[in-house]
Amino acid sequence: MKPITYARATDAANATAETGKDPQSRYLAGGTNILDLMKYSVENPDRLIDVSRLPMSDLSMLSNGGVLLGGMMKNSDTAAHAIIRERYPVLSEAILAGATGQIRNMASNGGNLLQRTRCHYFYDIAFKECNKRNPGSGCAALNGINRAHAVLGASEKCIATHPSDMCIALAALDAVVVTSRPNGETRRIPFTEFHLLPGNTPQIETVLERGELITGIELPPASAVPFAAKSHYLKVRDRASYAFALVSVASALQIENGVIKSARLVLGGVAHKPWRSKEAEVALVGKPANTATYKAAAEIALKGAKTYKHNAFKVPLAKQTIIRALEETASMKEVAA
Repeated sequence: MKPITYARATDAANATAETGKDPQSRYLAGGTNILDLMKYSVENPDRLIDVSRLPMSDLSMLSNGGVLLGGMMKNSDTAAHAIIRERYPVLSEAILAGATGQIRNMASNGGNLLQRTRCHYFYDIAFKECNKRNPGSGCAALNGINRAHAVLGASEKCIATHPSDMCIALAALDAVVVTSRPNGETRRIPFTEFHLLPGNTPQIETVLERGELITGIELPPASAVPFAAKSHYLKVRDRASYAFALVSVASALQIENGVIKSARLVLGGVAHKPWRSKEAEVALVGKPANTATYKAAAEIALKGAKTYKHNAFKVPLAKQTIIRALEETASMKEVAA
């Protein structure tokens, strides 16, 4: 590991200013991803700006009845908070499914949003072909071992998948990412617009500007997301202990008299970003809450999937996971907010 310099930010403005001093600087919060990347020499920053002590580690209520999660709030505190468990159960379930207790105790909410892919070709610098790590070099996964790779929204430049569980739930909840820009302005980014598909530039993973700092995540009030109280996260992985998703589903349903009034359906483990299927959601609304409806939605959600040598199994697996997630969601007892 090469020598690096370290600075501790005193506030958001100071953090963005410090980052602007060196284009090779990075923010350090919980360190659960950036330090791994440094150990493997995937990322080699010259400077780390410690933002872990900034006063953004709490949950607060918004004037509209929504919730603001601090960007430095720990994943474990978020998952355990009574308001999250009661009003947004899918978020608590996703965080608990995402990592060991030790990692959740360190990982920050803002950092979770910026996790980089766990594609083994990206992580192993012995593989020179990786457009995400070395733009223009190619994608070794296309003709390599691609069992864990994307079947939706990929490109010939990159077929890596997004690793976060928390982000799948946030996409289902119409969350908003709040940031502090280097010019001092505050920006609010709809969650479904925050992460980018690979296209021709897979190395650009989010819409963040250089030095922009995530300060919080807004969750809408219960009245704006009536489906949130009946929501569920289902994760399929190779082993029951800590592992990344082969396929995961964040589902939410508002059901009245046996009919679906509103729905959310977001897939993880299958794309370069949380994959929300708006077409499948539309297909669910107005239909009876039964298995036939869920099967039809699953077919729509996987329409257009493109498989590779080792990952064709993900398509039927995703369909079955969607059906099961929706069935389990429909059977949930809502908890009053």
